[in-house]
Amino acid sequence: MPIHGLPATFGPFKPAHFDIEKVIRPNIQALHPYRCARDDYKEGILLDANENALGHSIAPTDSTATASSELDQTLDLNLHRYPDPSHDPIKERIASIRGLSGVNHVFLGVGSDEVIDLLMRVCVAPAKEKILITPPTYGMYSVCAQVNDVGVVKVPLEFSGANGEGGTQGRFSLKVDEVKKAIDADPSIKLIFLCSPGNPTGTSISVSSIKALLDYENFKGIVIVDEAYIDFAAEGSSAVSLVKDYANLCVMQTLSKSFGLAAIRLGIAIAQPPLIQVLTNTKAPYNISTPAAHLALSALSPASLASMRSKIQTLVSSRTSLLQSLSSLAPLGLGPSIGGNDANFVMVPVLSKDGSKPDNTRSQKVYKALAEENGVVVRYRGSEPGCDGCLRITVGTEEENRIVVEKLEAVLKVL
Repeated sequence: MPIHGLPATFGPFKPAHFDIEKVIRPNIQALHPYRCARDDYKEGILLDANENALGHSIAPTDSTATASSELDQTLDLNLHRYPDPSHDPIKERIASIRGLSGVNHVFLGVGSDEVIDLLMRVCVAPAKEKILITPPTYGMYSVCAQVNDVGVVKVPLEFSGANGEGGTQGRFSLKVDEVKKAIDADPSIKLIFLCSPGNPTGTSISVSSIKALLDYENFKGIVIVDEAYIDFAAEGSSAVSLVKDYANLCVMQTLSKSFGLAAIRLGIAIAQPPLIQVLTNTKAPYNISTPAAHLALSALSPASLASMRSKIQTLVSSRTSLLQSLSSLAPLGLGPSIGGNDANFVMVPVLSKDGSKPDNTRSQKVYKALAEENGVVVRYRGSEPGCDGCLRITVGTEEENRIVVEKLEAVLKVL
């Protein structure tokens, strides 16, 4: 059954063992997407979408002139009209930045979470089929699976550095052979979710490990690589370079982290056109709002990209400094950081008072004391596999980093 909207001549697929029409659920393949008013015409006297022809009803602000100016700019965006359903100008800039051949390789979602949910809905049959995840990992994969009544197979990451992908940063490496065994044991697995750099691990999964799964003939599904933190990792870490050769790959990215636009909720899926077309057919008609799109397009301009890259350099440098400062707290029972430190956060274990092992109880007390008594909020991750006693600390401003180390030192001295 052909995918609606995809040219019938598209193909052949690579790798040879992959057939997207056997991965997408039949009801989704048969779906004729809702055709909205702006799909046909975007200009003229627009009397086709039952919009409010008199415009928005937001009253002028009584605040300062600066605030008035900023609000007026927002209100000039034709807010009484439905958004562009495709947002090709945004996709064009993303395609250019990531080295893609065109907009048909890019899908935009309401954050990466919409992409995660859509992938499960279009590929995995409820109560029959499954996804595979590699704990410790991003929690929304399991949440979306439960919402969609989808099974979850877990293959934990390698917790020691013994079989790692790069020496001391091998902790939390992908156990490729174990994933293959899980695939062989359960043909109902349709999607593999890999977080790289990982959350909460901060460790990048090697492109060679990802490629090994894409090439594995026994797996007929799709490998999804979640690259929310990819701009903080070393050059060459991204799996986007594989998209041109693998139709069974989907790479997720976002404007929330390196671009500093968490509030606008704009996620990105990068894949070959067949999967992008399926996601486009299935999404809500106007999933990306006009204000969000306006800000995203501005963030992807050459000047904004230069600013973003400068801030990444600052945060990566601050990450190094923060790690050095945290290491000075070792005598108080703060262990060395674990994971690859490839993201905009670090993860450190709180040890028992005698320093012999990670201590979840003490770590939770430290976490609460920081937040409730010192106004510093970090994330407790000690319940995650391989993360005993761990606190995840986002790299802040220079002043915020100084304060978190100072407050952590004070708390560790009394707990």
